Amino acid sequence: MNLTNAWKILKDNGFKETSKRNQILELFANDERYLTARDLLDVMQQDYPSMSFDTVYRNLATFVSLDILEETELSGERHFRMQCESDHHHHHFICMDCGKIKEIPVCPMDLVGSALPAYEIANHKFEIYGKCPECK
Repeated sequence: MNLTNAWKILKDNGFKETSKRNQILELFANDERYLTARDLLDVMQQDYPSMSFDTVYRNLATFVSLDILEETELSGERHFRMQCESDHHHHHFICMDCGKIKEIPVCPMDLVGSALPAYEIANHKFEIYGKCPECK
């Protein structure tokens, strides 16, 4: 997702553009890795010394609820990144050291779905965790 689309979604849902929200979105737009609230807070406290985790988490929760950001959990901590703008269904490999991602163009639901013929599947999430070539 790009900044223009993110701001359109926010404004369509009644959210005002603020410098803090803008900086958070810019941090995600300029980085393809998954980021933590701590990653954001470390950068943002340079401009906003009194900024708190509450402010960061409140904005992250808003962005996730509006499908601007996607969320995963790595080592017990929530990580976030901009929502993919891909035109096809896919999943991700996520490096547990640097947070970089690699798109996986296949879906295991193609196999799993046939094993559940009488069930209605509402949604699914599939991620692979490990180390990228640079980190291993």
